[in-house]
Amino acid sequence: MEERIKKYWTRRAHDFGQIRKNELENDMGVRWLKEMEAYLPKGKSLDILDVGTGTGFFAVLLSGKGHRVQGIDLTFAMLKEAAALAKERGLSICFRQMDAQSLSYEPESFDVVVSRNLTWTLPEPEKAYREWYRVLRKGGVLLNFDAAYGEHVRSENLQNSQVAADSPYGHMGMTREMEEENRLITLSMEISRKSRPQWDQKVLLATGFQRCETDISTGRRVLGSFDLRTAPMFGIYAVK
Repeated sequence: MEERIKKYWTRRAHDFGQIRKNELENDMGVRWLKEMEAYLPKGKSLDILDVGTGTGFFAVLLSGKGHRVQGIDLTFAMLKEAAALAKERGLSICFRQMDAQSLSYEPESFDVVVSRNLTWTLPEPEKAYREWYRVLRKGGVLLNFDAAYGEHVRSENLQNSQVAADSPYGHMGMTREMEEENRLITLSMEISRKSRPQWDQKVLLATGFQRCETDISTGRRVLGSFDLRTAPMFGIYAVK
């Protein structure tokens, strides 16, 4: 399954990079930064890990605010897009190819772990949460933004086929075969059968986080009309 997922995102990397670049160049980036900064420790430069960085959207936003950011992704093609974007903006960000479920970092290496639209793609999300907890320092913050995309697929909702191809949920560059592969991968994931974000909150508290809050209105604030009706984006804020 890992190779299947990697192959899918490799094919989408370039077009996906253009979608995220468009977000950086409009007020979507401003809204995302405001959303994250509401939960970040104030007044200091932070060591931040962007897990599942993709084409580097979060990494670029946070590095641009003076934080020390590293971004990891399973897909090398995504990392190439991320590195090019960082270079274009004059930012020094370390991007590494790595499995989000098995991190090659020492314990307590980061002040913050951030992630967007990743956990729904993971075969073993509980393992990933344990790893993210492990690399956080005491008092460190986890910010995870995701949605119950399995529910969206099962609903056969057509909302994302009615938006611009280069919008957050647009299918820029996607063929029907790729859309079908996305659907099949999504439905094969165990996490697609969980009630989220309640399930995530329960797992994170069991993992050892002192506090864990969820916010189901994140998508409305950040994505606005692009937020999927059948799979609204939620935010998870947890403190070690």
